[in-house]
Amino acid sequence: MPTGTPSATTSATPSGAARDAGPDAAADVRELRRFNRFYTNLIGALDYGRHLYTPFTLTEARVLYEVANHPRVDAADLRASLSLDAGYLSRLLGRFEDRELITRGKSEQDPRRQRITLTEGGREAAGLLEERSQDAAGSLLERLPAADRARLADSMRTIRALLGKEAEQGDGDRAPEVALRTSGPGDLGWMVERNAALYAAEYGFDLRYEALVARIVAEYAEQFDPRWDRTWIAELGGERVGAVMCVRDGRPKVARLRLLLVEPGARGHGVGRQLVDSCVEFARNAGYDEMVLWTNSVLGAARGIYQRAGFELVAESAHHSFGQDLVGQDWRLAL
Repeated sequence: MPTGTPSATTSATPSGAARDAGPDAAADVRELRRFNRFYTNLIGALDYGRHLYTPFTLTEARVLYEVANHPRVDAADLRASLSLDAGYLSRLLGRFEDRELITRGKSEQDPRRQRITLTEGGREAAGLLEERSQDAAGSLLERLPAADRARLADSMRTIRALLGKEAEQGDGDRAPEVALRTSGPGDLGWMVERNAALYAAEYGFDLRYEALVARIVAEYAEQFDPRWDRTWIAELGGERVGAVMCVRDGRPKVARLRLLLVEPGARGHGVGRQLVDSCVEFARNAGYDEMVLWTNSVLGAARGIYQRAGFELVAESAHHSFGQDLVGQDWRLAL
């Protein structure tokens, strides 16, 4: 055998890194593949439509999710974010258009790009998928004790953080991108915890503010309707760094933006702007006529985000709440 030619045993190893690192790395590769097979079977990835009782494949569901949860989505964005072949994506979007789930048109920012927008039927389909996906995930977790759920969530965060770093190594020093997703198990509790901690640290709010946030979150969970309500979680580098809610205000055709939160370390990355933009876009597509919010004048950065999104200050009044003297403000945006 000539020098430098790999042996039959070595050449069968699927990864150059594992081949060079020895038997332990090869065992790690086998364990990763074993986990992949287990998890795809567990979530029904190979038969996604029947698993969730929907007419969509996993790829179709992912495309609907991206369009529903990111404002101003272009076909090029979908190709990049989902790593899809351009021809395959074009055919998939064509089928969606035939089923009247989406419309396609020129992007306002770049006429060379194709803007994808959900129709009313598309929004209903995306909402149904979201509801059934939440139920499916919840049914997996509800079988576990609370301590095991916490261990599992920590492990999944670790997987995303470690493999996410590997995926970004080829990008040099590029800053991590903000990713938005709808809320999942544990996210609402995290919102209560982080709101209470941050507002206590930054503005001196007392325990009554945590009680208010807990009531808002509990009411959202108890009355959740995917057609009208939505919560977004922002992630940066695989970690939760922000959140916002869109809920029914109680008046016909009026949506309310609630609990905008951005972690201090994530500020300056456009997290708040993207969260508010997504909230406004969802409300507009859902058929609301206007969106309102209540905040306090001390929250200068948040007020700047609302102004840039087109909200107008319509009323303000002094009050004493959460152990502080504050000026409450009502803002409104016509949709």
